[in-house]
Amino acid sequence: MSDDDEPDPNTFRTGNRRRRAAVALVVIWSGTIALHFFTWGYWLILGLTTLMGIHAVRILFARPLPLPISLDDADPDALPFVSVMVAAKNEEAVIGRLVKTLCSLNYPSCRYELWVIDDNSTDGMPALLEQLSAQYDQLRVFRRPVGSAGGKSGALNQVLPLTKGEIIAVFDADAQVTPDLFCRVLPLFERSELGAVQVRKQIANVSSNGWIRGQIAEMALDSFWQQQRIAIGGIGELRGNGQFVRRSALEQCGGWNEETITDDLDLTFRLHLKQWDVDFTLYPAVQEEGVTRAIALWHQRNRWAEGGYQRYLDYWRPILRNRMGTRKTIDLCMFWVLQYVLPSATVPDTLMSVLRHHPLLLSPLASLSVMLSFLGMMLGLRQTRRTEGSVVRLNGAESRNSPVTFFLMALRALYGTLYMLHWLPVVASTTARISVRPKRLKWVKTVHHGSDESARA
Repeated sequence: MSDDDEPDPNTFRTGNRRRRAAVALVVIWSGTIALHFFTWGYWLILGLTTLMGIHAVRILFARPLPLPISLDDADPDALPFVSVMVAAKNEEAVIGRLVKTLCSLNYPSCRYELWVIDDNSTDGMPALLEQLSAQYDQLRVFRRPVGSAGGKSGALNQVLPLTKGEIIAVFDADAQVTPDLFCRVLPLFERSELGAVQVRKQIANVSSNGWIRGQIAEMALDSFWQQQRIAIGGIGELRGNGQFVRRSALEQCGGWNEETITDDLDLTFRLHLKQWDVDFTLYPAVQEEGVTRAIALWHQRNRWAEGGYQRYLDYWRPILRNRMGTRKTIDLCMFWVLQYVLPSATVPDTLMSVLRHHPLLLSPLASLSVMLSFLGMMLGLRQTRRTEGSVVRLNGAESRNSPVTFFLMALRALYGTLYMLHWLPVVASTTARISVRPKRLKWVKTVHHGSDESARA
């Protein structure tokens, strides 16, 4: 079997990503331009939109499995051993809170360990971790030397052989979790074919900031589509913070890929290519800090877009050979078109429409994307509300399923849909940039501020 067939970061060649990206961009641009010169071009796009709409309807009406029964009354000796890993650099503001929370879970302390990987921090985090090590028996601290390679993936790979858990949990330094985290998530691994679980992500620093409000709606959208896609046998995806991975599945995939800037998205594909499933749970959620400034959001989303696109460039051959299975491949192709092809093709489509005075060729696909975004946010916000309790506080007043509640959720979904338009320039510029520039593995770190920043409006 050739290297291109194996989704193994130790053998898979990623040096020709730029060439693959350039070829893909040329095909998308030239194909979009060519369709403007054929009368059947619009009908082709309309037919594609119809097929994708049918798949979307299946997703919308899918019935997810109920939440599993908690492990509260289970025999401690029968509980799986969990190794929690946190790769951190200069996280003095938040690491103390995370360690205290993770070392105080409603789970036998003898059945889990916490590894904090200090990636050569220059702030007060090393001294703080030394103090915490004396307080908590579960805490293990590993300090990487100066010049260590691989970024977050390299840090996780370096410590993985030192861990002993059959389940590996990965969190970011700003994570906030509930005490019943393990008891709720671990029962999902009773399915032997399940390789990983992603818990729902939630914004911790809720405020009136417009970017924060957009991210809240975006996370509701992501949660809804994740659960619904999995329900029809589609793709479940890891989101980095709050991911649980079966050790045997992780080792079969060769650990984390050190040649990518988004280790979670890359691992998602390799798990599916190795015939493992990735599940998602609405409860409990892991809270994290949302970015509050436009420039920080731009850097973060560019990193996500580049890492997400890299995996298609790396694994396109085994994907086309249906190594994931038919249902997963169809689901993956649909979201690839909406997430990457559509934003990239919007540029030549707009230019041709102006030059030829024709309507936008991709308007049916764009309309479907906007509609799915709005519906997904509406249903996701309602789903999250039901999960967290039937009574919520809206604008200072408690309300149940009233017309006012529905109207407010619709407004939030509308705002979130407008907010999601920022992905168009992000993806369009990213797919163009990586086709002409050499691959870059350095990513811009998101700064975490802790409780002080969370309290700001």
